[in-house]
Amino acid sequence: MSDQQGSAAPDGPPGRARPVPKPTGTARLALAVGALGVVFGDIGTSPIYTLQTVFDPTDPHPVPLTTGDVYGVVSLVFWSVTVIVTVTYVLLAMRADNDGEGGIMALITLVRRWGAGPGRRAAMLLAGLGIFGASLFVGDSMITPAISVLSAVEGLKVVEPSLGELVVPVTAVIILVLFLVQRRGTGAVGRVFGPVMIAWFVAIGTLGLVGITRRPEILRALSPTYAVGFLVGHFGVAFFSLAAVVLAVTGAEALYADMGHFGRPAITRSWLFLVFPACLASYMGQGALILADPHNVHSPFFLLAPGWGRLPLVLLATAATVIAAQAVITGAYSVAAQAARLGYLPRLRVAHTSAQRFGQIYVPWVNWLLLVSVLTLVFAFRSSAALAFAYGVAVTGTITITTLLFFYIARKRWRTPVWLIAAGASVLLVVDLLFLAANLTKLTHGAWLPLLIAVSAFTVMVTWQRGRAVVTAERQRREGSLRTFVEQVRRHRLPTVRVPGTAVFLNRGARATPLAMRANVEYNHVLHEHVVILSLTTEPTPRVPAAERIAVADLGYDDDGIIQVTARFGYMEAPDVPAVLATLDPARTEGWLELDRATYFLSKMEIRRGPAPTMAPWRKRLFIATSHLTADAAEHFKLPRERTVILGSQVEL
Repeated sequence: MSDQQGSAAPDGPPGRARPVPKPTGTARLALAVGALGVVFGDIGTSPIYTLQTVFDPTDPHPVPLTTGDVYGVVSLVFWSVTVIVTVTYVLLAMRADNDGEGGIMALITLVRRWGAGPGRRAAMLLAGLGIFGASLFVGDSMITPAISVLSAVEGLKVVEPSLGELVVPVTAVIILVLFLVQRRGTGAVGRVFGPVMIAWFVAIGTLGLVGITRRPEILRALSPTYAVGFLVGHFGVAFFSLAAVVLAVTGAEALYADMGHFGRPAITRSWLFLVFPACLASYMGQGALILADPHNVHSPFFLLAPGWGRLPLVLLATAATVIAAQAVITGAYSVAAQAARLGYLPRLRVAHTSAQRFGQIYVPWVNWLLLVSVLTLVFAFRSSAALAFAYGVAVTGTITITTLLFFYIARKRWRTPVWLIAAGASVLLVVDLLFLAANLTKLTHGAWLPLLIAVSAFTVMVTWQRGRAVVTAERQRREGSLRTFVEQVRRHRLPTVRVPGTAVFLNRGARATPLAMRANVEYNHVLHEHVVILSLTTEPTPRVPAAERIAVADLGYDDDGIIQVTARFGYMEAPDVPAVLATLDPARTEGWLELDRATYFLSKMEIRRGPAPTMAPWRKRLFIATSHLTADAAEHFKLPRERTVILGSQVEL
């Protein structure tokens, strides 16, 4: 494994830089429109298939088409969205952010931060549970694009049954194009998708209101008594229906994970004033349509539109479901970047695509993994109905874990009274666990798929964390103190010949000895006349002023030609090492640096499997395989390859 030094994560530790100025009114509007185009695609397209799936006669546990059950289901959908999305996520979870970043990985960071000291074991257990929740989100991010786009394109069969053969190839082409445009950035994608989603929500809200006028008594379903009565009076039917009702809240975790892309205020305003009312009207309108004619249950969403409007609605739905896929794709980028920051994944290449929002990122490796996985699911399952049974477990599992982590943070961070924690957690967890239990009944009908994906992702992450801990401990043992090493060189305790020229050693921190420098001295007995030990940090601001870019330390002596330099970069700045070194004042570097002929040294530790009982043999192989995903440090820091040397040592796991 190559673990090159100096490779600071592109989204390094937050909190040291100046705060980003608050956006203006125009900027807030742009963010809200962008949020509509990225964040709400998944949850905003749930009306296409939710009620249709609940009453699907092919379901292993179908819901009877009686008037009372229609009222009960519609009420259950409304109150599920209200409790899970509006209360759990919008009003509660989104208050728990990690320097603006949301999602379950942000919660894990907060749990680890606030769980130190007494109760540390509980915090570590919850953090591990959170990693499994993040793994479930990985499965969600693969299934959502497949089921969302398939469900919309299947509307072609409502317009013209003979077009059914085109559903799968058209879906595959749409998904391919979507993933190919991701490199342009979520902000650019959101500006394109935002107006489309505005049209979408206006359209489904309008169609829903028209449907309500046909049977206005459907508005009775707004009363929670119908939802409670359905659950209590017909528990056997209602319990199994929850596995389909959960489709109404899919996208809630993506909404939270995408908070770093657009910010909490923009997402909250968009949800409360447009998305929630439009979705509510659509569900009510579909319920009214089913009450008017039970035969409409086969496709109530598309049948809300008049005959002439169904093809345009299919086209608009297809565009909207593409955006639904976008919501979980951007959420997956955030989860992967935060997992790498926390040490659960190797350093991935992360491209920041906005100078205004730190969280707007593009992760190429994640993008291509999702593309292959989504296309595989489309060709394997070939219909949204086949994927529907597999959908709920990932969603409900992630929601339940998010609720647990949030209330732990609420107690530890904000000192919320225990009685209030107990009351709130009891209500929300009962709802979450009911949904989770109902979806677990679908294990043999496809729910095993997201669980398999989650277990695989969880295994990779915890294996990487464990292997990284072993490697880091060995690295620290071998590196030793930088000042002690410099003292040994100065007092000739290490036989060293000083040769002309400049050497630049990239290093992870300012206190440890670069492995490459130690190897050069101990084995080659050579050290250049001028030595720069360079540490790089990435700040959570777009750019760092030139005056604040560099800090220089002489390591105790001002005449030995060895200096330590710390260079700070903003997340929108390319960390160009030769360029930043060229700005150094010779008066601060103990002489003139020959940068045009300088040699750059990277440190690495080559990992080999050994007999040490650090991990099981299969986990060692997995760790080494995962290490090949690590981004190339020489390319990242723009080092001249013809003058870049990689030195280090081997370590056995």
